[in-house]
Amino acid sequence: MNEMTRIAPRAETTIKDWETDQEVRWCPGCGDYAILKAMQRTMPELGADPANTVFVSGIGCSSRFPYYMETYGFHTIHGRAPAIATGLKLANPELDVWIITGDGDALSIGGNHTMHLLRRNLDCQILLFNNEIYGLTKGQYSPTSREGTRSPSTPYGSVDHPANPCAFALGSGARFVARSIDVHKNLPDQLKAAYAHKGAAFVEIFQNCIVYNKDVFGDFTEKKNAALSQLWLTHGQPMLFGADKDGGGAKGIAVDHATLTLRVVDVADGDWQAAGVIVHDITNRAVAHMLVEMPFGPFPMALGVIYDDPRPTLEVAVHAQIQAATRGKVPDLQKLVSKGQTWVVEPDGFAH
Repeated sequence: MNEMTRIAPRAETTIKDWETDQEVRWCPGCGDYAILKAMQRTMPELGADPANTVFVSGIGCSSRFPYYMETYGFHTIHGRAPAIATGLKLANPELDVWIITGDGDALSIGGNHTMHLLRRNLDCQILLFNNEIYGLTKGQYSPTSREGTRSPSTPYGSVDHPANPCAFALGSGARFVARSIDVHKNLPDQLKAAYAHKGAAFVEIFQNCIVYNKDVFGDFTEKKNAALSQLWLTHGQPMLFGADKDGGGAKGIAVDHATLTLRVVDVADGDWQAAGVIVHDITNRAVAHMLVEMPFGPFPMALGVIYDDPRPTLEVAVHAQIQAATRGKVPDLQKLVSKGQTWVVEPDGFAH
């Protein structure tokens, strides 16, 4: 069996098997509702087994997620979900482990843990809900908040340069990086692709905080703007966007070979090859870096599976090492305890 391909027995479930009896408690209109429902609808299609699935979260609005999935779950402490998930997966590599986190949870106090989980390539799915704000603690600016963001902690506007979650993931060595939108019909496709990937799968989901950062992503999430502002990537297909991809209104992404940068080109009469539009290759790490760094405005927002190139996972390597180290040996706890210097405490209270 190829260790980089997920092969597991299929379980026959329905959406009801994944819904708990807990009251879902987020603010009315919160994007988390859409993500939760997309997850509950997708799990039966994956053939996943609730008894073999674990959702791990840290602290934040998104971190209530485990309460609403009828699986095992851990609501842990701020930023430490990756550490808990690592322990779970090493103890039982057969578990399906999902990490639910937010931009503040994963990239501030949890940045170090997130980085190491990605570089170690633990087999799990990381869903980062990015609303560019601290919602649970009443609207302070977060690591992804844009410059100029006014909040209780930055009343005159943030002067911080924001973190780019997908660039952070790629820079940390992630082998799978995707982007999606909370209410978009394509979100289940990214969830399925992340689950199919054997290794650490990182998915950034743009999530609308209806209270503290409403419509911050509206420039590219609203339907009226979507055609020219969203670049949905498909492996083996040209990078096209626009109102009429097959006609005269198409645009595409090409490489400027003089500067080794990306640029937007117009596509005449559907002839994307003549316009120099490049074909998406999910294994091309260099282009993936350029796609996640494209500045929105002059460029569309790159969405879908941006990078997917598996490699052996941490838990496989750890267990192979354990097997090699213990092969042919008989466990003897007493021998281990007695190894080296020992002391005996006598009745007089002195050690000899």
